[in-house]
Amino acid sequence: MSTTIDKPRLSRVHALDLLRQMLRIRRLEEKCAELYTQEKIRGFLHLYDGEEAVAVGIIPVLEAGDRIVATYREHGHALVRGVTMRAILAEMYGKQEGCSGGRGGSMHLFDCATNFYGGNAIVGGGLPLAVGLALADHMRKEKIVTACFFGDGAVAEGEFHESLNLAALWELPVLFVCENNLYAMGTALGRAQSETDLHAKAACYRLASEAVDGMDVIAVEAAARRAIHAVRETGKPYFLECRTYRFRAHSMFDAQLYRDKAEIEAWREKDPILRFRGWVEANHMIHPDEIAGVESEIAKEITDAVAFAEAGKWEPVEALTRFTYAQKTA
Repeated sequence: MSTTIDKPRLSRVHALDLLRQMLRIRRLEEKCAELYTQEKIRGFLHLYDGEEAVAVGIIPVLEAGDRIVATYREHGHALVRGVTMRAILAEMYGKQEGCSGGRGGSMHLFDCATNFYGGNAIVGGGLPLAVGLALADHMRKEKIVTACFFGDGAVAEGEFHESLNLAALWELPVLFVCENNLYAMGTALGRAQSETDLHAKAACYRLASEAVDGMDVIAVEAAARRAIHAVRETGKPYFLECRTYRFRAHSMFDAQLYRDKAEIEAWREKDPILRFRGWVEANHMIHPDEIAGVESEIAKEITDAVAFAEAGKWEPVEALTRFTYAQKTA
């Protein structure tokens, strides 16, 4: 393949944007954790800290008309795709101004304008949805890619195998992205899967597949360029296993008794943000003052989004049955 496909264009502007996007996710997630402890955000909350390089490395490579199906750990995906921080936080607050009208909460962010087909509270639940979207595009003969994100826990689900099989059999344009963070909730990968090289499972269905360091945003973007180009040109599915790690517990309810602090700290040394920031600074691509400026901009964006969510409106009680039952027509 050409150099253009294989390698990101590492200009100073591009490097700064990669760092900005990862920092936006990290700072938003930190604020969400804070708001959760204040009981501003309720219900389940699954944070993305540590996995930012996956969303930032893949989603900007997609075109505006491409589709994205995500998981319940999807705040970062939505943010990078272009869903506003205001709409995301308002949704987590349960306000009408949220991207799902306040009805979805943290696990069900959805935005039609950006072709973000939502988070999904069911493990592996997005896989058949992605296959269905891709089947529609295939039947319309449109060169649209559907990117489906899911965790390593989804690999144990029957719909994982059914979806990969159908996508391969019908030659559907799906980019399957496994965010392998080594734990399906509290179950270590090696305790649940006899084959821990998950991309090898995709190869069994004759999908083109590869594994990539999910803590390296440049490596992820290079792999995304290869994969998305292949899907768009051939119309066939492709499987990316991004080997990453979540720094926080599975959810805010998780006591995290299944892994020790030494393991977490060892992975923190591979932090995708610190790793990339150190590299760009060492190569004099970005000045520390520029990064400070980015941090300041993000802090203002978060402050604005929190104020927007706080000022949002609750759905009136009399409207709660809307979209629950079919409405009578005159």
